[in-house]
Amino acid sequence: MGEKASSPKIVVHGLDFFYGPVRALSGVSVDIQANQITALIGPSGCGKSTFLRCLNRMNDTIPGTRLTGEILLDGEEIYAPDVDVVDLRRRVGMVFQKPNPFPQSVFDNVAFGPRVLGLAGSRADLEQRVVTSLQQAAIWDVVKDNLLGGALELSLGEQQRLCVARALAVEPEVILMDEPCSALDPIATLHIEDLMHELKERYTIVIVTHNMQQAARVSDRTGLFWLGELIEFDDTHKIFTRPAHPQTESYVTGRHG
Repeated sequence: MGEKASSPKIVVHGLDFFYGPVRALSGVSVDIQANQITALIGPSGCGKSTFLRCLNRMNDTIPGTRLTGEILLDGEEIYAPDVDVVDLRRRVGMVFQKPNPFPQSVFDNVAFGPRVLGLAGSRADLEQRVVTSLQQAAIWDVVKDNLLGGALELSLGEQQRLCVARALAVEPEVILMDEPCSALDPIATLHIEDLMHELKERYTIVIVTHNMQQAARVSDRTGLFWLGELIEFDDTHKIFTRPAHPQTESYVTGRHG
């Protein structure tokens, strides 16, 4: 049992990714541990978000892209021909840079995934799933008296927590977050960071962020992407205090990038 707990949730080996003839990722290999927050930092256009979208095959929707190497989720290759991509994206959920709730009620936003995927056996089951997801996303107290109110009436920070609840409602194992706080004010950002700490008890979280203070605050491990390569990956404290690579030191001290 102990050995299982220590095995990586996601293993990436020798990953190259191309947009047409342009190589966006080159030779990326990394182990992502379960129940940890992994932060990916680096300048704009260095491959962070491309890498994140490889982890649940979101890049499949972009014409002319291709990938070599392997990505294993619990030891299974996610790019194997027989993989159910819909189920993969249920297991590996995504929260985007800008809150993107549907123009529907709070309840219907969270109920959407379970309804589409047939995860709720009854109305009572669906209602419980919605409530639990809102509670886990730390927004239940805000919306509990107005579940039928419009999601777009919430503040941006509340909308982002609602989007987290929507991702949680389909029982994912991994949550990908692509700069989830970049559109939020400092108070809302702290709410999302607190939420991440709570969620890692149950989920594996991978976050892309431009905010190095955020990476230092929330993550267990941090990786620096540079021109499509993963330059360094280590415990967050070590990355920010004793990085092994000069490029990492230049970036985290603000001297470069």
